[in-house]
Amino acid sequence: MDNNNDVIELLDILYGMVTEAWGVPLGNDKCIIERDKAIEIINDIKANLPGALAEAKRLVAARDEFIGNAKREAEALRKSAEEKARLMVEEQEIVRSAKERSAEMIAAAENKSRELRRVAADYVDDLMRQTEESISSALATVQNSRGAFKNAGAAVSKSRSDEVPEQK
Repeated sequence: MDNNNDVIELLDILYGMVTEAWGVPLGNDKCIIERDKAIEIINDIKANLPGALAEAKRLVAARDEFIGNAKREAEALRKSAEEKARLMVEEQEIVRSAKERSAEMIAAAENKSRELRRVAADYVDDLMRQTEESISSALATVQNSRGAFKNAGAAVSKSRSDEVPEQK
């Protein structure tokens, strides 16, 4: 399982903990969860995020290499087409035919290069979007959990202070 899936799985576990947690009496938006388990999951998420980001960077580098290879291939095809056309210059019909074929090959190579770049860019953009969504979701979950922990602690402190009789 890659780091990105690890982070998503950990977020799902944390989300499940919070949504399935027992409610606090008189506190509709408050719940009780196992603090140590929640902290462990949050620490695991923090540990896995750099790996997910590294994977995204690796994918961007792979995309750049892919585009570079496509450009080199297109350039090699263009040069090949030009060389073939140059060798056929001796006869007018051959020259015309070679120019047409050269233009077709160049257009095909450029189209292929554009398509390869578009596919690679879409793929990397999708992965970056997924990574960004995972990170945003993780942050929102951590912020919600932190707020729930604060509210639960305040409720416990309040209930304890209500139970202690006032001394005069």
